Amino acid sequence: MALVSPVPAVTRQVSRVVIGGVRAPEIMASRGEIVEESVALVNEDKIFVALGNEIAKNKSVLYWAIENSEGKRLCIIHVHQRAQRIPVMGSKFPVSSLKEQLVRAYWETERQNMLRNLDHYLDICSQARAERDYIEGDSIERGILELISKHGIKKLVMGAAADKYYSRKMKDLKSKKAIFVREQAPASCNIFFICKRNLIHQREGTLNGSDTELPSPVFQAGPTIEAGENNHNGLESTSLSLLEEELHQSSPSSVLNDSSVDAGLYDQTMTEAANSCREACKEALSRSKAEKDAIEVICMVKASEAQYLEELKRRKETEEALKKVKEKFDKIKNERDEVIEALRVASNQTSLLKNQIAEPEQMVKELEEKVISAVQLLQNYKKERDELQIERDNALKEAEELRKSQAETSSVDVHQFATLFSFSDIEAATNNFDPSLKIGEGGYGSIYKGLLHHTQVAVKMLNSDSVQGPSEFQQEVDILSKMRHHNIVTLLGTCPEAWILIYEYLPNGSLEDRLRCKDNSPPLPWQTRIRIATELCSVLIFLHSCKPQGIVHGDLKPANILLDPNFVTKLSDFGLCRLLSDKSVVCKTSPKGTFGYLDPEFYATGELTPKSDVYSFGIILLQLLTGRVARGIAKEVQYAIDTKRLKNLLDPSAGNWPFVKAEQLANLALSCCQMDRKNRPDLETEVWTVLEPMRASCGGFSYSGLGSELQVQPPTYFICPIFQEIMQDPHLAADGYTYEAKAIKGWLDSDHDTSPMTDLQLSHREIIPNLALRSAIREWLQQH
Repeated sequence: MALVSPVPAVTRQVSRVVIGGVRAPEIMASRGEIVEESVALVNEDKIFVALGNEIAKNKSVLYWAIENSEGKRLCIIHVHQRAQRIPVMGSKFPVSSLKEQLVRAYWETERQNMLRNLDHYLDICSQARAERDYIEGDSIERGILELISKHGIKKLVMGAAADKYYSRKMKDLKSKKAIFVREQAPASCNIFFICKRNLIHQREGTLNGSDTELPSPVFQAGPTIEAGENNHNGLESTSLSLLEEELHQSSPSSVLNDSSVDAGLYDQTMTEAANSCREACKEALSRSKAEKDAIEVICMVKASEAQYLEELKRRKETEEALKKVKEKFDKIKNERDEVIEALRVASNQTSLLKNQIAEPEQMVKELEEKVISAVQLLQNYKKERDELQIERDNALKEAEELRKSQAETSSVDVHQFATLFSFSDIEAATNNFDPSLKIGEGGYGSIYKGLLHHTQVAVKMLNSDSVQGPSEFQQEVDILSKMRHHNIVTLLGTCPEAWILIYEYLPNGSLEDRLRCKDNSPPLPWQTRIRIATELCSVLIFLHSCKPQGIVHGDLKPANILLDPNFVTKLSDFGLCRLLSDKSVVCKTSPKGTFGYLDPEFYATGELTPKSDVYSFGIILLQLLTGRVARGIAKEVQYAIDTKRLKNLLDPSAGNWPFVKAEQLANLALSCCQMDRKNRPDLETEVWTVLEPMRASCGGFSYSGLGSELQVQPPTYFICPIFQEIMQDPHLAADGYTYEAKAIKGWLDSDHDTSPMTDLQLSHREIIPNLALRSAIREWLQQH
């Protein structure tokens, strides 16, 4: 019987290959047996993943790290860069030019967003036992080097380039940060550079004990092995070819001792060994693919859960918002019902009043007797008027000379003061502040229409908690009582105890009301709008050039521009204005005003200058052209000019704008609205020289809401109640009425001790010059 000699051990060993985190089994042949070894795991040290602040651009790097972690812990590292330019009102300002509190708040918001992004990264790799760490620095690449040194990082995963640069032929790094880290990182750090979930380049670190495996020479020369169907077949064929090579190197002559060995048994054993190897490779690759798919599914589930929670949160917020809207709607409905009930009560009261005044014959007789008495009195005074005519003419000449001399010395008359009224006078004038007499309301307080001593006035009552406090109230009184200009509203008096200002009543309201055509008022024609802009420019030049201290209005807007019966501009509301020193044109103060008209540079720096008024003037000029709201108007007009569509943006209700003038005004307004105050034009040398010729070219155009020219009529409080003529030397009597000095003196010299207007006993016979009213009358006479 032939003897079978032992089969010598196969001396070569098939190298191990790591694919998707699972190693193929080692195959050894010893005396004809094929032994399958279990899959070997890598050491349990950490893998550090460097990620940026944009999640969408860094997901591919993190996914690659999760897929190739082989059960190791992950540590996400990040270098946070703080912004050096912060957006404010549509522009970015350096942090050095902004307030420290604003900068710190913006940086804290950035840091919170960064932490939320890191938490989102941790949610993605929640199944891989991940943690996070970050530092702040000016350079990302140097920050990564600092983290490598801090943690003694041995394995680092980071991006090689943006995903859009990826291609199958890509071998080199595109990112400057990646190149810098590859060249400067410690030699002990093994770095994997990833692009679009593919390993582009690996910088191997120095060997450290037995935990680092060297790849087999068989696979070093070949391309990178990727997980998939094709790689499964390739691994199987490679393993089989290596096994066959080992077995064939042992020839039958060296294996079999004599011819009695069964050649068929030998072939069968070799075939079974090859089949076992092939099945083991298939099993390993299938398990690797299943683990990879499981990781991807877990990531997708986590992302879906996060998206579901976010959607649930938004749904709750929407439901709460709808609930608030419903509550507000119910509140408005209740208020509407209350108003309807109030109207019904008012209607009933009106019916009662009509019944009470059905037969006023006795009252008419009494009034007729008083009229007859007044006519007789007027006839007596007409005789005295003729005698005083010459004296009046001489007084006018002297007053004109005095006005000229005062204008030469100073633009501010320090001897003019406002009349003081008691709170009871104001209550009587406004019928105890009847809501029906309210003609305006805002954050500062309320404005009422009143009848004070038979003269229509506007009563402005400030709220105690308004932006304009006692100092602003006193400032407005001081300025308006000393400042005279035909385009500044006239202050008739004050009531300091209740923070009340009494102005001349201007029936045409504010420029804001007219641009909105409030109460169905007719729109302003373009000629009137040009005249308003010219007059506004004139009064701003006057304020900025006042001596010894210039004045910056600081709250210029259409609501503070009033219009008299002839649509002449009257600038009002000087509570927020600031006086400039004779050495500086800059005033440091906390920003106050109306958003949309407020100078962005004043808002950012707190520095108020005459150029701040220029910015607000530019916004108002754009509104006169387009009739649109202030917010964003500069960008709309600039875009319309750039796209040759300015004509479509002009306010059609103003009539047919001359396009050349409209385009010139638009460019002038945009130059006034420059973000940098240094680039804004000078009102006197650059703006006035454009507006004044344009206004003059409009000729003697007169605005009329009814289609006919308006007759210029003096205000009623300019008329003497006795002479029925414009007063030249107004004096205030004990009854609270203002009369021509000669008229009231003649009345008192005729042994009258009663009021000419009320027929009541006078408390005294003294009269006081009304300097504020006299100055207002002189200015009106000069204009007309």
